[in-house]
Amino acid sequence: MSLTTEGRPARATPAPESPLQLKGGPLDARLPLALLEAVKIIDTPAADLEAELVHELRNKRLGLSETVLQQIRRYQDAVRGGQKVAFDEVLALARLIGRRPDADVAFREAGRRWATSLVDSAGGLRLTLARALPSLLARPLALGVLRALVRRSMDGELHRQGSALLLDVANPVSADAAPRGAGCGLYEAALREALQQVADADGAIDHVLCRARGDARCQWRTDWRRR
Repeated sequence: MSLTTEGRPARATPAPESPLQLKGGPLDARLPLALLEAVKIIDTPAADLEAELVHELRNKRLGLSETVLQQIRRYQDAVRGGQKVAFDEVLALARLIGRRPDADVAFREAGRRWATSLVDSAGGLRLTLARALPSLLARPLALGVLRALVRRSMDGELHRQGSALLLDVANPVSADAAPRGAGCGLYEAALREALQQVADADGAIDHVLCRARGDARCQWRTDWRRR
C-alpha cells in the first residue's frame, strides 16, 4: 500500500526517530478499516462544494484520495470475508496517520469506530442480556463479552481488579505512531466506547503503562461502574 501525506494544508509531524520493535500476528481487518474511515471523515468537507474544488481537495487530502478509497473497499471486503491483515501493514498505516497534525483526533475517532464495529459483530443473546439486565446480573455477561472482543480483535487481555478493569496490550499497533503517546488514544477510545456500548459504563481511563514510555506493554485502567 502506498499512501502519502503530501499536499496537506498543515505540516505533518515528524515520525519518531527510534520506532519501537512492535510485532504481532495478523489483525482483524476492522482495525485498519476504522483508521482509514476516520481519516476520510476528518478530511471530508462539511459543506457542499463545487466539483472543481472537490477534485482539488482529493489531490490534497489523504482521506479523499483514490488510493485510500480503494483501500477502504479492500478492508471492507476483508471484514465481510473474515480475513485478517498483516500486522506490519497496519503498523505502517498507523505510523503514516501519526504524522498528521490532527493525529490525536484521527486515532480517537478510529478507536470509537473500531469498537462500534467490534460490538456490532459480537451480537448474540449474551450481549442483549448484558445491556438489558440489572447491573448485578449484567456485569458478568458484559465482562465476558468484553474479554472475548479484546482477546479476539485487540490482541490483548482484559482483567478485573475489584471495581476496576485493566486492558493489557503487549504490542499496540499505534504505540509509537505519534509524539507524546497520542497513538495510544486509539485503544483508549476503543475501550471507552466498548464499555459504554456493552456495559453502559463511562468511567475515567488512565494509561498506567505505555510502550512509548519504555514499559514492556501498554495498560489502561478504568472503573466500570454503570452511569
